[in-house]
Amino acid sequence: QVQLVESGGGLVQTGGSLRLSCAASGSIFSINAMGWYRQAPGKQRELVATITRYGSTNYADSVKGRFTISRVNAKNTVYLQMNSLKPEDTAVYYCKVTDAIERPYWGQGTQVTVSS
Repeated sequence: QVQLVESGGGLVQTGGSLRLSCAASGSIFSINAMGWYRQAPGKQRELVATITRYGSTNYADSVKGRFTISRVNAKNTVYLQMNSLKPEDTAVYYCKVTDAIERPYWGQGTQVTVSS
């Protein structure tokens, strides 16, 4: 059994910051990539940012320069620092990790709401 526990969501004003955390635990074999996705009401889930085990990152164009993804391998934890938040960043944010044989695991989601 694998568990992903997310935290850090909430309500913030435009221009504010939030930091999301996601910790993986349980029977997970050698985490490979970790990442964040989001889903706004009425829209499909989309990639926000990913990071490989070795620290290579990838960002959606809409968040480049504002969001930073990082991870601590020893803690099986991934973070998303979100700065200069905009109302269009409002969504449920999901953590996703893949193990060494590319099995995906998803967190339960955390709500981020940016007020204008």
